[in-house]
Amino acid sequence: MSALAPDLLERARRFRVDDPDPDTQQELDKLVAQAATDERARAELSDRFSTRLSFGTAGLRGLLGAGDNRMNQRVVAQTTAALCAELIAQVPDAAKRGLCVAFDGRHKSRAFAAEVQAIAAGAGFEVHAFEDPVPTPILAFAVLATDAAAGVMITASHNPAAYNGFKVYWSDGAQLNAPHDTAIANRIDQSPGALALPRLSPEAARAQGKWHSLAAIPQRYLAELQQRLAAPCEAAPPRVAYTALHGVGEPMARAALQLAGVDDLTSVAEQAEPNPDFPTVSFPNPEEPGALDRLIKQAQQTRADLALANDPDADRLAAAIPTPTGEIQALTGNELGALLCDYLLSQSTAADSFIVTTIVTTPLAERIATSHGAQTEITLTGFKWIIKRALERQAQGHTFVIGFEEALGYCIGDLVKDKDGIAAAAHAAQMTRCYAAKGQTLWQALQALYVRHGLWKSRQVSIALTDPQQATQLHKNLEQLRRNPPKKIAGLTVTQIQDLKHGPNPNNLPKSDVCLLQLQDNQRIAIRPSGTEPKLKLYLDCTEPAPTQKALAAANQALEARLNQLEIALKNALLPST
Repeated sequence: MSALAPDLLERARRFRVDDPDPDTQQELDKLVAQAATDERARAELSDRFSTRLSFGTAGLRGLLGAGDNRMNQRVVAQTTAALCAELIAQVPDAAKRGLCVAFDGRHKSRAFAAEVQAIAAGAGFEVHAFEDPVPTPILAFAVLATDAAAGVMITASHNPAAYNGFKVYWSDGAQLNAPHDTAIANRIDQSPGALALPRLSPEAARAQGKWHSLAAIPQRYLAELQQRLAAPCEAAPPRVAYTALHGVGEPMARAALQLAGVDDLTSVAEQAEPNPDFPTVSFPNPEEPGALDRLIKQAQQTRADLALANDPDADRLAAAIPTPTGEIQALTGNELGALLCDYLLSQSTAADSFIVTTIVTTPLAERIATSHGAQTEITLTGFKWIIKRALERQAQGHTFVIGFEEALGYCIGDLVKDKDGIAAAAHAAQMTRCYAAKGQTLWQALQALYVRHGLWKSRQVSIALTDPQQATQLHKNLEQLRRNPPKKIAGLTVTQIQDLKHGPNPNNLPKSDVCLLQLQDNQRIAIRPSGTEPKLKLYLDCTEPAPTQKALAAANQALEARLNQLEIALKNALLPST
């Protein structure tokens, strides 16, 4: 059995004496004692202290627990201090404009938010705070509504129950972006001990006039949303089934759907209240198999026209709709995005409209936009890129209609400068009502899109990289594919390759570890490592003409076969032979 490394014990000791939270102090004491005789505890200790939790463009996200590589009160305190220092250096009147602070319903979220408030107030900042859990989009809205220097949302979005996070919005209301992310990370590395940081309690901050409630912000958000919703169509509002997936979306989603005219709304009762353990789902992500089972059952029982699900912090939206056979079928993010894109562009009167999608979002979106005379901007994956490009185009006088990505993220207009599952829910309900006024269901509207623009099907394939030797060989095979791209894949000619890692690329996208392969007849492959998990992700987009409703079934069958062939061919090319 290997001995405990002295430097590891020293890092643990430094954390222990500077930890403001008795809970994590006790947790660490127990782990250190176990590590003296237990190899697994030793490995756990090494994981917690061999590195620091990485601060990136969306802030921090990680497992809860004691250690530099975990989410805990000490890490939150040091990160808040680093953020405040960067704001003072970069944003005019930052302390006076203040910091907005919000939290979701996860374990430790309220305590972490309190720590952010105390450190920010201790650094001389005005603090604008929510006193109850709210969805992430409401915090993003609050930054704009109060003209704050920045905002902090304590959330881990749709990660499992053992996680939490620290998400930062800059003064423009958008997710933190370069170069501020790197600057804050450097400041964290140089930060003093957490206990040495000045703190100011909410009571003391109130007494000094530095603490302000954000209790009125949700109603301001709803008022702004109502102004952006199109006039109701002349049809009965849809029956809607909804789930918050044990998150914080229920109150705001109900209110937003009422603005869209929904008066027949039923919720999945056992998932309506925030519960940090997410007891009815194995993974609180509406994209995951099984996550929508209770919602779909609810929709079937109530004969709903539309079923909607937010993820736990309500920045994403999933939808399911009735099919002609009576079953309730979940839409992919691409399918809902295509429907919203077509609907919103049909409602827009601006002559200079544009949408923003990503390199792995369905190409159908661009074809829809073109049919409406709108332009399409394509960015790297992630809403930091979507919003960055949207802000650039808006500054040039163009009208932003929608930005979306396949992972259930939708930003509609400029209400919030990030994905917003609350506003998206309201627009989805109103869209359903408008199609009903034309005698169409959402299912029929989607099929009509395919008849006009061709049937498009997408598939995401994840290859786990848990075996170090396999991962090394897979990366070598990917580099070989980049240097010597095949002339054909699964019998389809490769017409273009864009290597965003080594470049150059025709679309002038930022450098990124992504390889794009364009195949004959508009088929497409994107290959990239996951940004959050040890996985390699393959995105396959295939299309087939379907000029009539009758042709759709045959086109669907052909695309399924093509996607299967491409998946097999790519795995054979990338995975190490056994």
